[in-house]
Amino acid sequence: MKSKTFSVCLVLAVMVILAVCAFFVRVGATADAVVVLKTSGMTCGSCIAKVTKALQSERGVASTEVDLEGGWVIAGYDSKQVAPEKLAKKVVATGFASTIQTVLTPEQFKKITGRDIGKQSAT
Repeated sequence: MKSKTFSVCLVLAVMVILAVCAFFVRVGATADAVVVLKTSGMTCGSCIAKVTKALQSERGVASTEVDLEGGWVIAGYDSKQVAPEKLAKKVVATGFASTIQTVLTPEQFKKITGRDIGKQSAT
């Protein structure tokens, strides 16, 4: 009897944990657009983490990349869920100056960089 009760409780606990995790996971987040933001004021890894966290908290953002030295923030996003202006405002809200440099399709981004959005080059 104790074994059966324990098993039922364990199954219920696992189901609750999976349900909570599913709530926080962005299911099927895909990028149909890429925004390149010129951003200034970033000086360290903490700045990168701050900007990345802010952008990835936005619904519709599939991937982010931050180039600290160049001052670039690149985000792949679903244009049906979020506008590039909103993403620039998210970066500004973290304390950095940021303006939209350009908006591309993922295909244009790949043609320019030779890689898919979200896939860092292996250099």
